[in-house]
Amino acid sequence: MAYTTNGNLALQPKKKNDRQPAYRETRKVVVKKNPIPTREKLLWMLSIAVCVIVAGVIIFRYAQIYHMNLEIKQMKNEYNSISIELKELEKQVETLSNPERIRQMAEAQGMVSTMDGDITVNPGKDEATSAMNTR
Repeated sequence: MAYTTNGNLALQPKKKNDRQPAYRETRKVVVKKNPIPTREKLLWMLSIAVCVIVAGVIIFRYAQIYHMNLEIKQMKNEYNSISIELKELEKQVETLSNPERIRQMAEAQGMVSTMDGDITVNPGKDEATSAMNTR
């Protein structure tokens, strides 16, 4: 190679690169995260488990309240139907316990009232027997 001189310094001639490198070297900074410590993981898992348990208890209680309300509605409906039936039966008792009706039914079945308070029954024969205990 030929040297060129610039005064008292001998230098190699500078080469001109006509071609560029095929790749460009870059540096990428990779930040590595530290993993979560075991104690902190356990603390998170415990807090999540507590939240799930509390939510489960709340949902269970709401289910019980819903079930109780359903039973209350059923009992109210049953009470209403029984009270209507009771009123009808009370009306029936009132009509059946009418003294005039009882007297008419007794006469229709052949019972005759005497003046001394005894009721005699005519069983179809000629003699009459007493419905009360005889002394």
